[in-house]
Amino acid sequence: MRNLRWMVIGLIGLATVINYIDRNALAVMWPAVSKEIGADKSDYALLVTVFMLAYAFGQSAFGKIFDVIGTRLGFAVSILFWSLSIGAHALVRSLGLLALLRVTLGISEAGNWPGAAKANALWFPQKERALAQGVFNAGASLGAIVSAPLVALLFTAFGWRATFLAIGVLGLLWLVPWLFLYRADPESNPWLTSAERAHILGLSETEAVRPTGYAPGWAQMLRHRQSWAIIASRFFLDPVWWLFVSWLPIYLAETFGFDVQQIGLFAWVPFVGAMAGSLTGGWLSGALIARGRSVNFARKCAITLGGLIMLPPLLLTMHAASPLYAVLLIAVILFGFQMAINNIQTLPADYFAGGTVGSLAGLGGTAAVAGTLVTTWLVPVMTKASYAPIFALAAALVPLSLLCIWLLGGRIAPLTSPNTIQDKG
Repeated sequence: MRNLRWMVIGLIGLATVINYIDRNALAVMWPAVSKEIGADKSDYALLVTVFMLAYAFGQSAFGKIFDVIGTRLGFAVSILFWSLSIGAHALVRSLGLLALLRVTLGISEAGNWPGAAKANALWFPQKERALAQGVFNAGASLGAIVSAPLVALLFTAFGWRATFLAIGVLGLLWLVPWLFLYRADPESNPWLTSAERAHILGLSETEAVRPTGYAPGWAQMLRHRQSWAIIASRFFLDPVWWLFVSWLPIYLAETFGFDVQQIGLFAWVPFVGAMAGSLTGGWLSGALIARGRSVNFARKCAITLGGLIMLPPLLLTMHAASPLYAVLLIAVILFGFQMAINNIQTLPADYFAGGTVGSLAGLGGTAAVAGTLVTTWLVPVMTKASYAPIFALAAALVPLSLLCIWLLGGRIAPLTSPNTIQDKG
């Protein structure tokens, strides 16, 4: 099959669409679910926290799992368990059972991200990785776009219990093409042409073995400041994304009095900007490399530009007086976010070989969740009068993330040992 690498990343992008439909369903249907089980806004914050704690654990756990059992089986395990978890939401009668299912959902959904980073490192040469990551991240945005109207439509037609069952089936259907196409990694996948294998591995068509790279274990990996640049930058930046993923429907309901149907009409708009940012950030980085600029320049340029795009609309959103104005500003925020995060997520593969990529991507995801948990519990406290204070906090986090990349990241290039001159700075 020609262009098999793009089919693989396309399937992973589709899995990400399903991932976001599943996780966003509760937020969209919360007004109805909370009324039936007798829960309130504080309970929702608790559920978000429970989900994120499980998600944090799942990021690191699945990062190592993918490095051990491989990408094919790792994705199959992850999506099987998250599909069963979201389908079981239809059985919820109490807050306790709902919290338990958010735990299993969080752990299993977390595998999607380190798995994607590892697949990206295995299936794409360095100059294409940012664009491939952009395709994958566009899946997250597309999932957020379609989740609100799709869930609202299903909810209106069948109720919230049947809606959870229906979206649980999506992941199980995804397993069929995945297991068919992804027979093995590029070195031995029978569907891969010799020309594409050579392109991916950077070899001649008669060779088939990937050059060995530096793939340290966790302890040695964390001796590199570059690893901490990724971990710290995600700790500060990811809470901005999760602020809108987790709280946008609630924000629209509390600020503008929206019901479930109105949330479905408006909540998808910001994620159009996010999807455009994913693809733009990936294209920009790859285009700069194709024009002879270094990977270091290309990645840092895209990351910094994304951060600068985010700041003005974050401040303007503090005083948004209409829902249309608010969601358009948030669309620009998420455009910039995805430009930046798309390139940050390629850094594990830029620094290390495949045997470490999943682990570092997972640790970065865990740090992202840790930062998100802080903002999650601050939202109910800081939004009693309005959402302006939490938007101001989000604006303050952006430059901190950029500083982590510039001050700790060093030159973005493959590392060879924890004692290199580059690593010492």
